[in-house]
Amino acid sequence: MSEDSLVETTAAVEPDDLVRAVEACLFAAEEPLTAQQISAHLGGAEVREALRELAAHYSARGVQLVELGRRWQFRTAPDLAHLLRREKEQVRALSRAATEVLAIIAYHEPVSRAEIEAIRGVQTSSGTLDVLMEAGWVHAVGRREVPGRPVIFATTPDFLVHFGLKSRRDLPGIDELKAAGLLDPVDDAFEALVGDQETTVSGDTADPADSATGDDTSLENPEQSA
Repeated sequence: MSEDSLVETTAAVEPDDLVRAVEACLFAAEEPLTAQQISAHLGGAEVREALRELAAHYSARGVQLVELGRRWQFRTAPDLAHLLRREKEQVRALSRAATEVLAIIAYHEPVSRAEIEAIRGVQTSSGTLDVLMEAGWVHAVGRREVPGRPVIFATTPDFLVHFGLKSRRDLPGIDELKAAGLLDPVDDAFEALVGDQETTVSGDTADPADSATGDDTSLENPEQSA
């Protein structure tokens, strides 16, 4: 049953029946619905409070009402998922390049391919973007109004659903990524080393003549210097 066939008419729903009507819409829909879509099916009724009431009602049941990517849907309670799994999951790991590109798009969207390459520091193949688009996590959202009008990319609602995010505001921050071990500690160490070197160079007031003779005054014995 498609969304358009959920309700033939958009007759107004009485307040006492609103929660049940919202529940019926969600059960009958083939795909998740936004609050606006549900409201349109129910004659323009305000449904947000009804959705919150339903979510609270189902919070401890075998199925739960959740909002992911601004769309509402019923999902199996996480602790019961193993009871309904009949086939072994086949995990398809993304390549490092695809993971980096997906992260850049998620945190900087909308971005062009050239902007992605500038952030990564390497060229990005079209195949990497194709993989993310075939997975349904990335799509083209238009063109940048600059010379050449490059295509710009952004994440999709399916990206939020797959990773269990309500919105992009729920993406982890830098501190959370470091705590989870998802940032390369070598990169952190290199940045710290570069920072120390810059501090040393900026604070070095040694006489250039010392460098010319090869003398390292920092290693002299203080007593000999005296």
